[in-house]
Amino acid sequence: MPADAVPAPEPVPAPAVAAAVDAARDEAVAALLAFAPDAVELGRRFAEAGHTLALVGGPVRDALLGRLGAAATTDLDLTTSARPEESARLVGRWGEAAWDVGAAFGTVGGRRGDVVVEVTTYRTDLYDRVSRKPAVEFGDSLDADLVRRDFTVNAMAVTLPDGAFVDPCGGLRDLAHHVLHTPRAPEESFADDPLRMMRAARFSSTLGLRVAPAVVEAMTAMADRITMVSAERVRVELEKLLLGADPRAGLELLVGTGLAAHVLPELPALQLEVDEHHRHKDVYEHTLTVLEQAMALEDGPDGDVPGPDLVLRLAALLHDVGKPATRRFEPGGGVSFHHHEVVGAKMTTKRMRALRFDTATTKQVARLVELHLRFHGFSGGEWTDSAVRRYVTDAGPLLPRLHRLTRSDSTTRNQRKAARLSASYDALERRIEELTAAEELAAVRPDLDGEQIMAALGVPPGRVVGRAYRHLLELRLDRGPLGEDAARAELLAWWAEQPEASEG
Repeated sequence: MPADAVPAPEPVPAPAVAAAVDAARDEAVAALLAFAPDAVELGRRFAEAGHTLALVGGPVRDALLGRLGAAATTDLDLTTSARPEESARLVGRWGEAAWDVGAAFGTVGGRRGDVVVEVTTYRTDLYDRVSRKPAVEFGDSLDADLVRRDFTVNAMAVTLPDGAFVDPCGGLRDLAHHVLHTPRAPEESFADDPLRMMRAARFSSTLGLRVAPAVVEAMTAMADRITMVSAERVRVELEKLLLGADPRAGLELLVGTGLAAHVLPELPALQLEVDEHHRHKDVYEHTLTVLEQAMALEDGPDGDVPGPDLVLRLAALLHDVGKPATRRFEPGGGVSFHHHEVVGAKMTTKRMRALRFDTATTKQVARLVELHLRFHGFSGGEWTDSAVRRYVTDAGPLLPRLHRLTRSDSTTRNQRKAARLSASYDALERRIEELTAAEELAAVRPDLDGEQIMAALGVPPGRVVGRAYRHLLELRLDRGPLGEDAARAELLAWWAEQPEASEG
């Protein structure tokens, strides 16, 4: 061996690995019990009544991952051997409030201070594979209850109050290997609830877990079953995926398995064929890179765009969805996508409505898609004051996000071109700051308000006032502040040319 060679590390014996895993497990369980003393007390009440109670799902998993936070300890899922009526009695005595979450499903809710619990009786459901509605059957075994859950990493439990760790499906092992398995055959699990396929993609984004090959294979074979799930449930999983630390991983899984073709077909449609004669960027890869770059520009909690920001991430994901519909092969081998931002904004609105996004979010994302190319129309030349005013006014409160989306949209490998685009946008932002300081661009208004317009023209409220207002706003954007006298003169000159003036 050469003198400067670094010797390979000695392999760690398997017993040492097992001991380390056991120690980490015990530490995580202790931390979970320490952070959830109210749940421990509730477990004591159930035990005194002759029932078992256990923490399940996310809090257990997150404790093992070292991600235990306030949300994990104040919103707790528990499972019990007690029937719903007995759970309701015990939770009612423990908490300040109790309620029926779903008696038919065996779930009782309760609150004590900031701690909210949902206690569900052990279940051994049988699903109708057509309607997906379970025929609820209560069980008597914690292990059997855990086996029916979506993934092994969510099929672990900690019994209360004693803190015993229960893991019949090897969830701890899978967490240690960063892999996602289903407790049963994935085909059975996904047939029971097809939304679990979306959750697999979500967990690859939020938890950094690699989805097991058998699970990917089942997702691919059963992708069309996602159409049985309501749009609202699909949207919730997509939102969580996009807000994760690695949405690329989740999105690539959706596309690779064919799920995206059913829930977000605009994404796989971006995989445009690129040939040697008609060269253009790989729009799909470009889109994922833009998303990652936009995420990198999100701010801390006190910034203009605190991350994770759903609107910015959706806009980055959808900004080029209009390209497939507008692609044209030009003479000489070029490719154009004229007006793809306008087409893309319409497609974005349609898709987000289909996924039942709220109206405000849909409008914001579609507007960013529509505006994302506005900068490039001026990047090669000097920005006039009028152009700057219009840029700021059209973006409105979305301006901080538009800044980040526009910067993220540069994925060129040409360092000189990238530097030129960055410098050009730096110059635009400086111009915006200068004009904002001088003219309060964030609140651009005409020099006359509606009351002043009606007084000057002698007209009542109506469409004429709206048209006059828009005319003065255009003048304000083009020429800056005019002052009331000059604006009134311009208004009267405009009014003299309107047909309604002669009718009066």
